[in-house]
Amino acid sequence: MDNEILNLLRPVTPEEREILDGKMSVNRDLYTSSQSFIIDSRKLLEKGQLIEIRPHTRFIHFPCHRHNYVEMVYMCAGSTTHIINGREKVVLEEGDLLLLNQNVTQEILPAGMEDIAVNFIILPEFFDQAMAMVGHHNVLYNFIVSALSSSNGLSSYLHFHLKNALPVNNLIENMVWTILKKSQTANTINKISMGLLFLNLLDFGDAINKEEENQYEQHLVFSALKYIETYYRSGTLEDFCRLHHEKTYTVSRLLKKHTSKNFKELLMDGKLSQAAWLLKNTQLSTEAIFHSVGYENSSFFHRKFREKYGKTPREFRAAKTPS
Repeated sequence: MDNEILNLLRPVTPEEREILDGKMSVNRDLYTSSQSFIIDSRKLLEKGQLIEIRPHTRFIHFPCHRHNYVEMVYMCAGSTTHIINGREKVVLEEGDLLLLNQNVTQEILPAGMEDIAVNFIILPEFFDQAMAMVGHHNVLYNFIVSALSSSNGLSSYLHFHLKNALPVNNLIENMVWTILKKSQTANTINKISMGLLFLNLLDFGDAINKEEENQYEQHLVFSALKYIETYYRSGTLEDFCRLHHEKTYTVSRLLKKHTSKNFKELLMDGKLSQAAWLLKNTQLSTEAIFHSVGYENSSFFHRKFREKYGKTPREFRAAKTPS
C-alpha cells in the first residue's frame, strides 16, 4: 500500500492507547448498545453515511462478534488472524481481501503495531450500483444478495489473495484515500469504484484461497462461471471438468448450490445475455445473432429469449432501455 496512506492509518488511536496503558478488554460501548456483541453500524457511521473505514484495533484479542452491515477487510501491511464461525482460521497477509456477510461470526487474535488492516463498514444500499455493474449469475452477486438479505447465505465469507493484483489494489487504495480525505465526491467515486472492484475480482477467481474448504468451492465455481462467460457458444461441462481435473457430478453439485442453476442453464444464460447485448449494441439481424451465440434452431432461441426477458428479440431491441 502507498506509504502516505499507511502513515495515515498507522498512528495509535485513543482506543489503542487505553489498551497499551493497561485496559484488558475491548471497549464494547464504542461498537454496540446491546448485550450481545453485534457491532452496530449506527455507532460507526454518521447519519446518512453509507460507507466508512476504520483501522482494525490492534494490541488486543477482539472477541467473537457479528455485524449488522457488510464488512470488507483489506490487509494493508503485516497480518491478522481471524476465527470465522468459531472454527475456520483465516490468516490475512498483506494485500489480502476478506468479504464478510452479516451472518458470519468472527474473532480476531491480537495484532502488532505494524499489522495494519482497514475495515470497510458498508450499508446494503451502497451496493446498488455495484450490483448493477456486476450483473447476475455469479458468485459475487450471490454473495452480496446473501449478505444484504440477512439469510443464511451461500457463503459467509470470501477470502482473496491479491498482493500482486495491481488493478484491485489501486481501486481499494483509491476508496481508502477518498474516505480518509473526506472528498466531497467520495460517495459517487466509491460506488463506482466498488463496482469496478467487483468486476475485477471476477477476473481474479484464482486469487480465492483454495486452502480453505469453503473457499475451494468458491474458487471452482468462479472458474466454471468464467469458463461459461468465455466459451458460452460451445462449452461443455465435460470439457470444463477435464481442464480442471474434476468430476462432473462435483461441479454440477457446486454450481447448483452456489447459483441455483446447473451448467446447462448457466450456459444458456450466457448465450442469451450475449444475444441481448448484440441486439442492443449492434445492427446484426436476429438470425445472425442467434447463430453467433451458438443456436441453430430459431424457434427454440425465440422461446427461450422471451422466457428470460419477457419480450421477443424484436421487442427487446425496440425498447428504449434494456430489460
